[in-house]
Amino acid sequence: MDINAFRAELEIRLNIEKEYVFQELSAIDDYQEKLELLGKFNGKYKGLIKRIANEEGIDLNAPHQNECEPDSENLSNEQIIFGITMNIYDKMADDLYEKITHP
Repeated sequence: MDINAFRAELEIRLNIEKEYVFQELSAIDDYQEKLELLGKFNGKYKGLIKRIANEEGIDLNAPHQNECEPDSENLSNEQIIFGITMNIYDKMADDLYEKITHP
């Protein structure tokens, strides 16, 4: 599994989803509904990880094979992917939150 390629692809697709959510914001007046878009965005993040993994033939539940540290903790591919990509999600979710709270 090329984790850097996975990360790059996820970042591109998640950025597209963020732009769609920004567009949705302009059509919503209710503050609570706007905040609910954060949960929707989180679902998009998780869904994209599953979709890209499926496209790449990656079993998210399989133990991650780390050639550099064969005796390391047995983490799943999904745990590794979440760990490596969470900062991308956090930054985009922060951007979205700022757009919601400071229109």
